[in-house]
Amino acid sequence: MSRTADAPQSAETGFVAPSLPGTSSLDWPELKQKVRDCTACKLRAGCSQTVFGVGDEHADWLFVGEGPGADEDAQGEPFVGQAGKLLDNMLSAIKLKRGSNVYIANVVKCRPPGNRTPEPDEIATCLPYLQQQITLIKPTLIVALGKTAATSLLGREATLGSLRGTIHDYHGTPLIVTYHPAYLLRSPAEKAKAWQDLCFARQRMAT
Repeated sequence: MSRTADAPQSAETGFVAPSLPGTSSLDWPELKQKVRDCTACKLRAGCSQTVFGVGDEHADWLFVGEGPGADEDAQGEPFVGQAGKLLDNMLSAIKLKRGSNVYIANVVKCRPPGNRTPEPDEIATCLPYLQQQITLIKPTLIVALGKTAATSLLGREATLGSLRGTIHDYHGTPLIVTYHPAYLLRSPAEKAKAWQDLCFARQRMAT
């Protein structure tokens, strides 16, 4: 299967955004510049800076979250607040480390106001950037952190619970779904389920 994704479509509304011209042909420096200069949706006007992604650009593991929060907006790096500390602990639990065979990105590159969930049109507009990151990285496994990341990449609406415990397909790349670290901070009882998901991911990578 090809890793090249189709035009971005919201899983909730079916809204198809105009494709960002030339995104699928960009290399890393060009893609980073394109994201820095982007004003394609209303989120850019309300954030301090874009948050592109961080890590090994040839990583086997790709972790995808929802969007930047306040700390990420200030520092320009994904998952640097309390949720980021928990993500680092989750990585460590399965013998991984940020930046070492791991890449971390978000569905949207700009912080939504008040840390709200990105709206369908914002997701659809920004998704080509993530799709091109995936094309360039060529990960062995994608781990979607939370419902927004999962449904955006899979292109269909579903509950997070129904998506867990299964190997999904993102254009030829296996994809596993687990909870977003921010949700786990609010609902620590679910950490045991997240651990199951991480073990499932590690097992998949060992096969």
